[in-house]
Amino acid sequence: MAKDGEKGEWKEFIWNPRTREFLGRTGSSWGLILLFYLVFYIFLAGLFALTMYVMLQTLDDHKPTWQDRLATPGMVIRPKADDTFEIIYDLEKTETWDMYTEALNKFLDPYNNSVQAQKNDECVPDQYFKQEDSGEVKNNPKRSCQFNRTILEDCSGLNDPLYGYQHGKPCIIIKLNRVIGMLPGKSGVAPYVTCGAKKEDSEKIGELVYFPPNGTFNLMYYPYYGKKAQVNYSQPLVAIKFLNITQNEDVNVECKINAENIPIASERDKFAGRVSFKLRINNKN
Repeated sequence: MAKDGEKGEWKEFIWNPRTREFLGRTGSSWGLILLFYLVFYIFLAGLFALTMYVMLQTLDDHKPTWQDRLATPGMVIRPKADDTFEIIYDLEKTETWDMYTEALNKFLDPYNNSVQAQKNDECVPDQYFKQEDSGEVKNNPKRSCQFNRTILEDCSGLNDPLYGYQHGKPCIIIKLNRVIGMLPGKSGVAPYVTCGAKKEDSEKIGELVYFPPNGTFNLMYYPYYGKKAQVNYSQPLVAIKFLNITQNEDVNVECKINAENIPIASERDKFAGRVSFKLRINNKN
């Protein structure tokens, strides 16, 4: 009997035909509580939308309102086969270095002279190409300077589409990461790249040649104003050609940026302003 009574109480709790209550509440009670939560969540959604709207009014589509002031930009190399920063190939096996030359061709296609002449301006070298805004009037889109592929000379891939890989004299291309507003020079002296072997490989690296001469990033490519403000921006490049590197051995190479106002590395990032990679050319002859 007790079980039948408990069963009846549960049935009556779910639906009480005498009081017309469902789960202990009448229809009007349920209506009021649902109305309360509907208004409550509409209020929260409205408050969130208002907060987002106010925040978005403080943002600039072309320039981040807040950004880390990177004292030292990162550096990357091309070609880059994987995340290990190793360039290893066999002179006698074309397939081992095809991927490197193909990667360089693809990377340098946007730097073809015809493309650059169509998209970008011929700028005055050795001085910053500043394009300031006039108060609230934005000077957008901003123009960009041409970086023609021919500047890389023997490493342009135009005279030698295999970039010296077939002769054991490979080209490596270096670029600095983009930092909005960075002026990487002081007293009119452009930043430049230097490469060398780590101590244990100092006698293996041989002679290097840089393109453009002295491995400089000309000042006319700075400052950078951001992807939206400067849609056609072409990053300047530096190419290094290894003329007589020791073959059949690992050679650990490190390249770094040199400028009076760009410190190398920091406690936060020991690899800032430099890049290291391993180069190995195998030759059975």
